[in-house]
Amino acid sequence: MLFTSLEFAIFFPIVFCLYWLLKKYHKAQLSLILLSSYVFYGWWDWRFLSLIIFSSVADFTLGILLGKEEDPKLRKLLVGISLLVNLGLLGVFKYFDFFAESFVAAFSWFGQDISYSTLNIVLPVGISFYTFQTLSYTLDVYRGKLKPTKNILAFFSFVSFFPQLVAGPIERASHLLGQFYSPRKFDYAWAVSGVRLFIWGFFKKMVIADNAASLVNPIFENYSEQNSIVLILGAILFAFQIYGDFSGYSDMAIGLSRILGFDLMLNFRFPYLAKSINDFWKRWHISLSSWFRDYLYIPIGGSYGSNLFSFRNVMIVFLVSGFWHGANWTFIVWGLIHGLMYVPLFLKKSQNKSRETESTFGLAMSTIFTFLVVCLAWVFFRSESVSEAFSYLSGVFTNSGSANIILASNKRLLTLCVVLFAAVVMMMVEFNYERKGKNEVLLPSYGLGIVVLGIMFFGAFSNPEDFIYFQF
Repeated sequence: MLFTSLEFAIFFPIVFCLYWLLKKYHKAQLSLILLSSYVFYGWWDWRFLSLIIFSSVADFTLGILLGKEEDPKLRKLLVGISLLVNLGLLGVFKYFDFFAESFVAAFSWFGQDISYSTLNIVLPVGISFYTFQTLSYTLDVYRGKLKPTKNILAFFSFVSFFPQLVAGPIERASHLLGQFYSPRKFDYAWAVSGVRLFIWGFFKKMVIADNAASLVNPIFENYSEQNSIVLILGAILFAFQIYGDFSGYSDMAIGLSRILGFDLMLNFRFPYLAKSINDFWKRWHISLSSWFRDYLYIPIGGSYGSNLFSFRNVMIVFLVSGFWHGANWTFIVWGLIHGLMYVPLFLKKSQNKSRETESTFGLAMSTIFTFLVVCLAWVFFRSESVSEAFSYLSGVFTNSGSANIILASNKRLLTLCVVLFAAVVMMMVEFNYERKGKNEVLLPSYGLGIVVLGIMFFGAFSNPEDFIYFQF
């Protein structure tokens, strides 16, 4: 069930009305959240409900056992079981075929032909998100940072909370779980901010991302026939597509949660205004980057020690992050590019140059350079294979092809104008909020009215697309 679908337009008002009618009955309210979340998730394929229920039962039980156990060896065993369960689910459903294909390819280099049959397992929607969410709970309990909960209804609702279930933000139990312990009180101002944020996310998804997809897809599918300008434009359009798509989802998820009285963590903070790759990752998919920081980067040593040691840890995190995104070498190369862009940070670590001393021109150039590097990496993220990505980039410099998909029809040309205009408006709005020190866009009434008109007139230009991060 998509946030932009007719089904959700019927589903959410029903949930909203019943939810607030039950505000005096906490358990009934929680039960409604849990049932609604399972209906929402089961809308894709009800069979996958067994996975999320299994993951919830496992980590709820392991959390209680960790809270009672004092023997260090047994505690390590229990947290090891949690790692095995959660990462095992990912391994089977997301990476089995990848490892099998890589194993066969490795042997073929030595002249050994090995045949195998893939399992053709359907990837459950959002499995990478909710497994990381439940895993962080048991890790925090193991570390003594969090007391295990005995409220099974609250825990199951925390794991399956439908606004952020399938594409984040990846919430920590320390932030979200406690919000399920007490009844929610309707806060008009908080709910209105949620509506504003939801509409802004809807605009980014429908007007920018989905329209951009109708241009990006044919460019990448026929890249060998296109000229350099179109290929460059395709990479830039995909940058706006994935940002509008993913940050749009996060905005809608946070907005829906506020309407129900919950507070989700910030997941995006105007990433295309970043001055460096380091700055970019403080702004992009914050819930994932902070997850890797706390549960991988710091445990393996973090920034302690030499620059070489710290850089090794950064590279590990980015390679794992790339692999988290998908079972394809393209994502690993994407992570590798971002990791390598940290080299200047370590080379200049001793200089501690303050950004306040940089000129406006220098900051602008840093922002543009960072954006271009991000666009280059996005080519690998979007391509079907590493070889296709290199061919695409090669075409940018060799002017391969003469076709121009953008000019193939008046509709595509008009769509391009709509996307570019909407993207420029979005960047101007975000720059304004960034300058004011704000972390999110909450448009005033007149601005909201313009955005709604934009959705009405230009949101239907393209067919609604699945959210990109649903596949992760």
